[in-house]
Amino acid sequence: MTPTSASDPTDLASLPRAEFAFPGPLRDQLVAAILDGSKTSTTGLVVDYEHAGEALPEAGRREVVVDSQDRPVAVIEVTDVRVVPLGRVDLAHAVGEGEGYTTVAEWRAGHERFWHSEEMRAALNDPGFTVDDTTAAVLERFRLVTAVHPADG
Repeated sequence: MTPTSASDPTDLASLPRAEFAFPGPLRDQLVAAILDGSKTSTTGLVVDYEHAGEALPEAGRREVVVDSQDRPVAVIEVTDVRVVPLGRVDLAHAVGEGEGYTTVAEWRAGHERFWHSEEMRAALNDPGFTVDDTTAAVLERFRLVTAVHPADG
């Protein structure tokens, strides 16, 4: 990994944005885990992509990770994408999330708290939104390409 500055010729504004969770403590924790290399996977829901009118990620896609202050902090590259029922998420994926999960059950409980949160339900315009074993999950693996540091001066 090679650090870059905001003045790097790579046009960060042209890359799709990767926003992990909502701005706040959870996003800060996830961004830190990306930067220290412990987070190499993430999970989304097909329904969230559909609601936002966004295509699912594809291997090879590069994205700029933003922090809670909407500043670019890293560039990641998607290395693998699988769509599976939520009940089929494996331990390797859960561990790769970089949040300290040691079982799929812990991972699932943590993610259900997020997906059933008021913020997520509001984002989906569905106050009763819930997930179950059949919910289509987007399992993404990625690698850190570079950290982004503010330009000096």
